[in-house]
Amino acid sequence: MKLTVTEFVSVDGVSQGPGSPEEDTSDGFTLGGWLVPHMDGVFIRQAADWLGEADALLLGRRTYEAFARDWPQITDPHDPFTALMNSLPKFVASNTLTAVTWNPTTILSGNVAVKVAELKEQPGRELQVHGSARLTQFLLAAELVDELRLVVAPAIIGHGRRLFADGGAQAGLRLVNSETTPGGLTVQTYAWAGRPAYSTYTGVSDLT
Repeated sequence: MKLTVTEFVSVDGVSQGPGSPEEDTSDGFTLGGWLVPHMDGVFIRQAADWLGEADALLLGRRTYEAFARDWPQITDPHDPFTALMNSLPKFVASNTLTAVTWNPTTILSGNVAVKVAELKEQPGRELQVHGSARLTQFLLAAELVDELRLVVAPAIIGHGRRLFADGGAQAGLRLVNSETTPGGLTVQTYAWAGRPAYSTYTGVSDLT
């Protein structure tokens, strides 16, 4: 399976609480819900298409617990995500979680990098990570991410947990696709390209 990561971020890189003010109030965060004003039908269809490619979900503990709390409560028959979110096999990376209620779920503990690599060897389409910023950093450092989808909201939040914090993993990326929705979301799809390249600017003639 290909490991893909989908992350919602603001222009200044905040990834905390995109869906509602109550989604994630850890560390006193009160500015949640910044993605919602920019969501539209085009983005919903794109996100539904992505989820339709998943054969399993891989989540960090914090995101798993939030999803396990919220997704089973959604009963809107027109919601394009609920049936898959609730029925897909889920793997949660955690050394502290001991029991789960949102099935089917398997806890991955111990050497998570090895276990995720083994999952990627299984037949299937995509093993998808949603949210789970700390897990994403870990997977990037372990060079396990095949594709990164960034959904950038046209907002500067100024406070909150950022997806790419100082001291995080380095990664070289290759831009595969970039689109903008009517609501102003920029959807950027990147493929893993190894470690970042570095060079020194010596003039425009060296760039052509």
